[in-house]
Amino acid sequence: MAELILDSVSQSYGTRQIIADLSFTLPEGAIGCLLGPSGCGKTTALRCISGFEAIQSGEIRIGGDVASRPGWMLPAEKRRIGMVFQDYALFPHLTVADNVGFGLRGETHAARQARIAEMLELVGLGGHAGQFPHQLSGGQQQRVALARALAPRPRLILMDEPFSNLDVELRERLSLEVRDILKREATTALIVTHDQHEAFSLADWVGVMHRGRIQQWDTPYRLYHEPANRFVADFVGQGALVTGEVINDHQVEIELGVLNGHVPVECDASGCDECMRNCQVDVLLRPDDIIHDDDSLMLAEIENKAFRGAEFLYTLRLPSGQRALSLVPSHHNHAIGEKIGIRLAVDHVVAFRRE
Repeated sequence: MAELILDSVSQSYGTRQIIADLSFTLPEGAIGCLLGPSGCGKTTALRCISGFEAIQSGEIRIGGDVASRPGWMLPAEKRRIGMVFQDYALFPHLTVADNVGFGLRGETHAARQARIAEMLELVGLGGHAGQFPHQLSGGQQQRVALARALAPRPRLILMDEPFSNLDVELRERLSLEVRDILKREATTALIVTHDQHEAFSLADWVGVMHRGRIQQWDTPYRLYHEPANRFVADFVGQGALVTGEVINDHQVEIELGVLNGHVPVECDASGCDECMRNCQVDVLLRPDDIIHDDDSLMLAEIENKAFRGAEFLYTLRLPSGQRALSLVPSHHNHAIGEKIGIRLAVDHVVAFRRE
């Protein structure tokens, strides 16, 4: 395992810049994720790290060793990186055991067989060594691909959209299994995905990408509760923006009441040195910031509802006509058009300059 550092990395195809000034540090033994929509540059970043693409500026370091810089790159086969692909890339004519042992060159037969058995036990496929890939389910094939990547004891594992071919239920379960496997092996890993649920369930650190740049590199918790900008706030989780007015540098007033917390400097739309009263902002409210409370005198009208089993996601129309979201236990089954009592439970005030 090894620390991964990208320092101001840029890469272009012709005149089109794909990634620009990409910088982050993934600690040794941690699981990181590049999260973003299609075309944001996350797969290109993975290819640069793996040694499949050269970089035009900056530096990539793995375990303290330079892997890429402008005009030079360590060959991919010398980087000691394990790869797990979206389509698994298993050899159909080889057994599960032979697929896992494919990268174990230079080992004695006994050592090779022991490592194969160890990896298959690790991924829960100890009884499938003699089977072929087509005899396995999609989830089992993905675990074989992970075992094959881990078998040579790489310094770093890279995974490109590893669960996108699987159904939702299997994807969620397998992502937890893969995290457990990586942690047991103490392997540094970087995953690329467009699925935030996958990113949050797997990763210790997540980088939200947009137009070739990392908008925020942070823990999943902070990305959700303390997004750095509007793009992160919109891309991660659900929420609604309501108008607010700055009272002072730690209070914002919205129509539902006064919120206490740190107000980002971005609230300053007028160019003044400090945020003053009447400075207008947009305040992010998450569905878990608004609690259904029958005893509350503050009312909102249900405009839409989505049943999610244990919960309803209600779209609420506030007295001013603004909209907000609220997650409510599903035994509170209210009709569209009905008014319900609500109260605020905001721990993190997130405000953006009014557009």
